[in-house]
Amino acid sequence: QVQLVESGGGLVQAGDSLRLSCAVSGRTSIIYNVGWFRQAPGKEREFVARIRKSGGSPDYADSVKGRFTISTDNAWKTVYLQTNSLESEDTATFYCKADTNTGEYWGQGTLVIVSS
Repeated sequence: QVQLVESGGGLVQAGDSLRLSCAVSGRTSIIYNVGWFRQAPGKEREFVARIRKSGGSPDYADSVKGRFTISTDNAWKTVYLQTNSLESEDTATFYCKADTNTGEYWGQGTLVIVSS
């Protein structure tokens, strides 16, 4: 079992930055990817970014390329999403998801509100 807890959301103005954190615990050895997703009010959940334990470049949605950066600490205990140049369209609940040998695990989400 893997547990994920997001934090770092809040109310910001357009152009501001936030660093979101995803604290990872439990059987972290079975994780092979961690990703960030978001769900805006009235919309479906969408992919934002993903980082692989095996290495290689992270993946990003076109809408956030150049503005968001996903990273992790050396122990894969925390996965970060640095969000810069935030826009009102980025307003959403942000979730992290772990892909593991036993399935997917999701956190409870952290809300980001960007006022224009």
